[in-house]
Amino acid sequence: MSNLDLRPVATSCGGDASAGPVRELLTGRAVRLGESTEVRRLLPNMGRRMVGAWCFVDHYGPDDIADEPGMQVPPHPHMGLQTVSWLHEGEVLHRDSLGSLQTVRPRELGLMTSGRAISHSEESPREHARLLHGAQLWVALPDAHRHTAPTFEHHPRLPEITAAGLHGTVILGELDGATSPGTTYTPLVGVDLTLAEGSSAHLPLQSDFEYAALAISGSVAVDGVRVEPGSILYLGCGRRELPLLAHTDSSLLLLGGEPFEEKLVMWWNFIGRTDEDIRQAREEWMNGTRFGEVHGYDGARLAAPEVPQLPLKPRGRAR
Repeated sequence: MSNLDLRPVATSCGGDASAGPVRELLTGRAVRLGESTEVRRLLPNMGRRMVGAWCFVDHYGPDDIADEPGMQVPPHPHMGLQTVSWLHEGEVLHRDSLGSLQTVRPRELGLMTSGRAISHSEESPREHARLLHGAQLWVALPDAHRHTAPTFEHHPRLPEITAAGLHGTVILGELDGATSPGTTYTPLVGVDLTLAEGSSAHLPLQSDFEYAALAISGSVAVDGVRVEPGSILYLGCGRRELPLLAHTDSSLLLLGGEPFEEKLVMWWNFIGRTDEDIRQAREEWMNGTRFGEVHGYDGARLAAPEVPQLPLKPRGRAR
């Protein structure tokens, strides 16, 4: 997934996580993605930029694309991060500069590790389902692994957890003994949860992780706070369980991880540590080196916006 903002700001991330449990309900903002898709951007947020290593979350749909082209994101670069494609409805065709060609379907994991450099495109297939509904997420790579070789993983089957009125799919990491096959580079977890109306549950958590929950559909009380699509509830650290109560049939994403202590600069589709990292990456994307080429996409690749004149400075998450 690309950040299509033509005037992206430098996002300061990392460090200084809350010491204990909190309940911060944050509202996302509407962002246009191409010509036919609008997303709700939940991370980075004015009130919270990261949850563990999770640093970017877009939720889109459900959109009726029966007579529309659907998602059309031209080839664009990434570095220093992983992208997670997660669908509830529809299909997304992934192409990348490694030669990968994969259709990702609902509850399948499409996981791309950019490492030092990769480029990819995402589009709805020409013959596609009527509805498109899902999320795109980024995970920041720690300094020790941010120059790793790029890879793409597709996991059509993922471990599940069940309880009365609850079904969960472990996207990344581990929850309640179920462990995803997806590759991770920091301690973290991502779980898709579906609850029947009126059902309740208590999820086991790791006290040294920070967590957040965002609603994909319906309305659910998370530790007593109603969460609906368009909002994300930051929960802080220090929890051993999380109470849930579904007001309606609901789906939500639970994201968590060990607080990410490194300072980062996130600008456009790049995550680096210095101003020079970002400027060099932009130059190498524009001159056609380093990020490879995506074959098969019917259209031109994205041009990078201009980097601000002032130096981009890495900072922690404390303001």
